[in-house]
Amino acid sequence: MGRIKYQEAAGMEVKRGRPPTGPAPSKADLVKLYVKEGRSVRDVAAVLGCTKDSVHRALAGYGIKARSKARRSGLRTIRLQDLKSAVKDKGLRGTARDLGINEGTLRHHLKTRTEKS
Repeated sequence: MGRIKYQEAAGMEVKRGRPPTGPAPSKADLVKLYVKEGRSVRDVAAVLGCTKDSVHRALAGYGIKARSKARRSGLRTIRLQDLKSAVKDKGLRGTARDLGINEGTLRHHLKTRTEKS
């Protein structure tokens, strides 16, 4: 049987784990930096002077849904019309080489992207 400590035996609440370090981020700061500006958790922690773990805890505590760790393609920043004209001028392989991506990635992106995005 495990050893019972005095506080537990007396019915007092015992806090376990490490105490939080640094200030807890406010909801307004998290909304501004994480949601509106789209910064990463690591960037938000550096700006606010706290740990990334405390940013994650605060996001969960305020009910702000954390973004997926998957990065969005940088191809989405290029207009579809510009991308198609570059492919027409330089070809698929040349455009992919200029962008520093795989030819198959560019082909898939052009195939799945719609005119609206």
